[in-house]
Amino acid sequence: MKITSLKTFVVEIPFHDGGKEKVITPLTWHTLENVLVRVEDELGNVGWGEAFGYFVSSSVQAMIDRLISPLIVDQTVNDIPAWNLNAQLRLHIFGRYGVTMFGLSGVDMALWDLKARREGLPLHGLLGTTARDSIPAYASLVRYNDSVIGPATCERALREGFTTIKLHENSLEEIAACRHAIGDEVPLATDVNCSWTVDDTREWLPALAELNLAWLEEPIFPPEDFATLSSLRGQGVAISAGENWCTAVQFENALALNAVDSIQPSVTKVGGISECLRIAKLASRYDTLVLPHSPYFGPGLLATLHLAAVQVEVPLVEYHYVETDGWLYDVKGLLDGGSMQVPTGHGLGLDLNLGVFEQFLKN
Repeated sequence: MKITSLKTFVVEIPFHDGGKEKVITPLTWHTLENVLVRVEDELGNVGWGEAFGYFVSSSVQAMIDRLISPLIVDQTVNDIPAWNLNAQLRLHIFGRYGVTMFGLSGVDMALWDLKARREGLPLHGLLGTTARDSIPAYASLVRYNDSVIGPATCERALREGFTTIKLHENSLEEIAACRHAIGDEVPLATDVNCSWTVDDTREWLPALAELNLAWLEEPIFPPEDFATLSSLRGQGVAISAGENWCTAVQFENALALNAVDSIQPSVTKVGGISECLRIAKLASRYDTLVLPHSPYFGPGLLATLHLAAVQVEVPLVEYHYVETDGWLYDVKGLLDGGSMQVPTGHGLGLDLNLGVFEQFLKN
């Protein structure tokens, strides 16, 4: 397929979670910034992708427009994974992670959507021979830092049909409050975003085991300290990480060192669908669960569902448990209790809501 154009857009949609304003980076997080990538072929077919853009959308957009676009426009691409690896080689001087890989992820995803649409297939039809119709989903809550709002939100998620919950609380008190609110049987995890010291993590693991924590996500900094992560395993709490690892190379290094009990590649960050397929092979080789990082409502979530559909190593997908002022896709229509339906239309499977796209498009 010959790529005749590539365009990028930033769509920023406010979200609401029922809590206080929160600062997880130098800025307050209250919008979802989507860097969308649109590619078109010589026949007029269109594919869409999503590059990770929270707080860095302008930088990611510039990376795609200035450095990745010249590698794809007016080029014929028949082997997307091969194009992806060549692009990584051409771009490696600009970093093997961060905005370089975010941008490449979005373009790679758009190419896969385009290819599937050209062939008249849903994306999972290109990715594997056996696909599930739906994938269990867990409610991924924001960090409330509140022992009342957090538990109440957990209870609401259960009422809405979710059967597994992930917190982003990083204090034992708040994790315990949520556990006590939902009972001992509901699987409950927490992502502390690398905010604990190694010593504190070791000290708190017995208490987390008592709380029957399903998994502890990214406990320490840096997230690629594989040897230390490995030393935290086997103490009653499964360790998970990967949303901030770079390409399949780093995932293989982690798996070779037995760093975690499950891996969490993010399709909008790690290098796109092509890189996720390489990581899927590693997960199978090392017999490791895959818990994809996917707090998205755009093409990134749809791509995650298609990837999960053809991977037996994926027991759950992540659903970002917030309400937005608009939906780029009919994500709500995919929710079925505690599961998400895998879209069956061509490509990513759903059509972009152009009204919402235009309403929240940043100029």
